[in-house]
Amino acid sequence: MPPTPEQDPRVYFAAERTFLAWIRTGLGLMGVGFAVARFGLFLRQMRAEETHTVVQSTGLSVWSGVALVFLGVIVLATSAIQHTILIRELSSGSWTPGRISRSAVALAILLALVGVGMTTYLLILR
Repeated sequence: MPPTPEQDPRVYFAAERTFLAWIRTGLGLMGVGFAVARFGLFLRQMRAEETHTVVQSTGLSVWSGVALVFLGVIVLATSAIQHTILIRELSSGSWTPGRISRSAVALAILLALVGVGMTTYLLILR
C-alpha cells in the first residue's frame, strides 16, 4: 500500500523544491531590478560623455528598478507564507491536490504587463 501524501516524504521534498524555485525567482527579480536601476546611471554617463554636457535623467530606470526589487521582496514573502501553509496542510491531511497557484498566475500576468510596458517604451525611444 503506497503512503498517503502526508506520509510520503517525496511530497515534502517537492514542496521544498517549489519553495526554493520561488526563492530563486524573487532573488532574480531583485537582481534584475538592481541592474535596471544602475543601467540608467550608465546610460546617462555615456550620453554625457558623447555630448559633453550634463544630461538630466527622467528617473524611469531608477523607479523601474526599485519596483522590480520590491516585487522580488513580495515574491519572497509570499512564497514563505505559502510554503508554511502548504506544509501545515500536508501535515494535517487537509491538502487538496490540483489547486491552481494564484500567486504564480498573478506574477506571470504582472511580469507580462511589465514586459509590454518595457517593449512600448523601447519602441518609442528608438
